[in-house]
Parts: sequence; structure tokens; C-alpha cells
Amino acid sequence: MRTIVVDASAVLAFLFDEPGAEQLEALLHQAAEADKPLLITAANWTEVLCHMQRKRGEEGVTSAKSFLRTIPVEIAELDSPLAEAAAELQFQHGFGLARAFAVALAKSRKAELVTADAALKPLEKLIKISWISD
Repeated sequence: MRTIVVDASAVLAFLFDEPGAEQLEALLHQAAEADKPLLITAANWTEVLCHMQRKRGEEGVTSAKSFLRTIPVEIAELDSPLAEAAAELQFQHGFGLARAFAVALAKSRKAELVTADAALKPLEKLIKISWISD
């Protein structure tokens, strides 16, 4: 199985059972079978937790943490090289911080980025992107 990075939009689609949830569920099953976890940056995980807090309060945060413990997703730590790459992407494209980290991680790991974030469309020439949708 190829290396896959997921961003907050993909995880949130799954947690809220939105369009694309089935696609992420299928990827999670593949990752479990291959014993190769999907990756998410610590910045994107922060974004997931904040969104869950905003929408569902402490119960939402607890639900997200439980989700993370039971599925094959690994949180990629933020280090200096990744921060520098994210800063460059943020400067060049005007992206938010978490978005820039997701792209930087996918690029550094030569991974596919799974997302529902249409703002990343211009980067299809830079990294492989798979779009989750209906």
C-alpha cells in the first residue's frame, strides 16, 4: 500500500459521516490490512480536535480521541524541516498553517494526500491528491 496522508477535512468528513466518509473508511480498512497506518500531521489533528470541540463540545473531543485509538492513523510530529517546507508553501500559496503542513508532509514522504479541501486543487502538479466526495 502506498503512503497516504490525510488532512483534517478527510477525518472530519468521516467523523461527521459526510460525503467521502465511505472512501476514508475503505482506506482505513486497507491500511489495517496492510499494517501501514495513514498519516496526519499534528497540526491537522489539532484542527480536528478544535472543530470537534466547536461542533460537539467535550463529547466531540472524546469521540475523536477514541477514533484515533481504534484506527490505523499515526500522528506525524512537526520538526524543523517540515516546518520550513510548510512555511514556504504557506508563503507561496497563502494557505493556512494546517493545510500547509499536510501538503509539506505529503511532499516530504512522497505520499498521496487524501482531502476534501478544494483549495488544494492548484497543487495537483506538486503532489498526488485524491479527492473524497459523494
